[in-house]
Amino acid sequence: MKKLFLLIFIFPCITIIAQFDLSLSMGLDFKTAPSFRDYVNSNFAPPNNQLSSFSSSVSFSGEVGYQYSSNMQCGIEYSLLLDSYNTPIGSGGKYEISYSSHRPSIILYYVISGQGYKFKFGGGLGLRFISLTEDIFVQTNYTSTGVGILLKADGNTLISENLFALIGVDVRYDLPGEIASENNSKIVNFANGEIVNLNALSVGIKLGVSYNF
Repeated sequence: MKKLFLLIFIFPCITIIAQFDLSLSMGLDFKTAPSFRDYVNSNFAPPNNQLSSFSSSVSFSGEVGYQYSSNMQCGIEYSLLLDSYNTPIGSGGKYEISYSSHRPSIILYYVISGQGYKFKFGGGLGLRFISLTEDIFVQTNYTSTGVGILLKADGNTLISENLFALIGVDVRYDLPGEIASENNSKIVNFANGEIVNLNALSVGIKLGVSYNF
């Protein structure tokens, strides 16, 4: 009977506090991926087209959040990062390498909200999936799976009923590890003998919208 009373008492409180939000955003990630950079620069990039220590890549994100108390929210985020590099090689040839990084994460936030605004500060982790294509006269596909962690802050400003403008920043450390082809062959940097990986540290800035319901 006591348990039933508690459920009857608590449930309305949960429904009053509970709130979902859906956000969509795009932005730029400024990242350093030393193994990938050294491989391209040492083997293919001419002096006037070298990858810098930090390079920018476009990213797209979507997230569903559930605010289960006045100051706490959990979220499930899917982020996609796209990157590519190409340069002429040989007599009329072209070297091209491109990859997509799929970065789903579970994030826990601390929320500060008021009339017309909401700030979220959090951290999380998730799996990382890489799909890479390298074209050196012949095209080869590679994949890898690993993990990653992130810290994230979002600011939301009301622009109409339940619709917010969003600006966010995040710091990510992704460890997808060594990439391998279907027959388990790996990319080797012959300049240093290292098997190439796509481990990366990045700082991103995003713009988008969020909807509360």
